[in-house]
Amino acid sequence: MSRDKQVPGVARPAVVQPTVVQPAGWARPRGYSHAMTARGLGIFVAGQIGWDSHGKFHSLRMADQVRQALANIVTILAEAGASPAHIVRLTWYVTSRDEYHEQLAEIGAAYRATLGKHFPPMSVVQVVALMEKDARVEIEATAVLPDAD
Repeated sequence: MSRDKQVPGVARPAVVQPTVVQPAGWARPRGYSHAMTARGLGIFVAGQIGWDSHGKFHSLRMADQVRQALANIVTILAEAGASPAHIVRLTWYVTSRDEYHEQLAEIGAAYRATLGKHFPPMSVVQVVALMEKDARVEIEATAVLPDAD
């Protein structure tokens, strides 16, 4: 992906990473943020499910599929010149609230192993089913790649 070249004599804004918004007096959420601010190039990642680059599921367990879906998001972001630190929003669709809670420790470990300790605003929504029969989770991501210096 090509980025705009620096034009001599024209100032560009400083690189600004996404910034967490934490309202005064509110309890700090665990594992996500209430909001973030960011400026730059928006990257909108379609819902990623737990299959590999060849469209094959290696597991039907939700935690395993979360790990793969997040890895898919990281691969797409890298192709756009971004990293997990640039994610400003995640929306998760899960097929079982119970399975999500039963595997939450493994899901959290998969999240931290893939995205690190970056916790943007997130929503997790239970749905009846996903379009791929074997999919247990689908995750959409929005990222902002800061303007170049």
